[in-house]
Amino acid sequence: MKLGPIERWFVNSPLRQAMQALVIRWFRAVMPLGPGADILEIGCGAGAGARMLARQFKPRRLVLTDIDPRMVRLARIRLSHGASPPPRFCVGDAARLPFRSETAHAVFGFGFLHHVPAWRDGLAEIHRVLKPEGLYYFEEYYPSLYQNCITRRLAKHPEHDRFTGSQLREEFARAKLDLRCTLELKRFGILGVCAKKNWKP
Repeated sequence: MKLGPIERWFVNSPLRQAMQALVIRWFRAVMPLGPGADILEIGCGAGAGARMLARQFKPRRLVLTDIDPRMVRLARIRLSHGASPPPRFCVGDAARLPFRSETAHAVFGFGFLHHVPAWRDGLAEIHRVLKPEGLYYFEEYYPSLYQNCITRRLAKHPEHDRFTGSQLREEFARAKLDLRCTLELKRFGILGVCAKKNWKP
């Protein structure tokens, strides 16, 4: 589901960029990723997170995808000069990713999954595109944060079949994604890193 105007403004704001910087530092601290990895970011927005990922993780290849062509255009403009490596861009649905299986060492998602109506299909797709040793770094929010009487009026989200923390954990297991590290605020959301099944530390 594409973002509404207010949420689109927020995800491109300095406040959101500061939040992402903290999240990425946490990711790097709890589960380092060696340089030279192939990284996919789902729900890249205007590319602010991608710039930080490139700086912190030094990937060999960085692929950015978003369901909204406008966001992909903004990311392309933002990262057209000086980004190393030069990212590849793609408009795509998280529930049907347009990539071959086992092509990414790591998938990053900054609050995109709760925007996906068929979010279980999104988890299956993450598992599919990850290499056998691949990692899924995620930041997600719970309905109590985005479906309350205030935020429901400000931002657009799917209304049915939303996940809580326990439901998300159950679906990670079904999708063969082993949850390795978490930081959770019970009523609000969760940060974490999953490893594709059979990954060895």
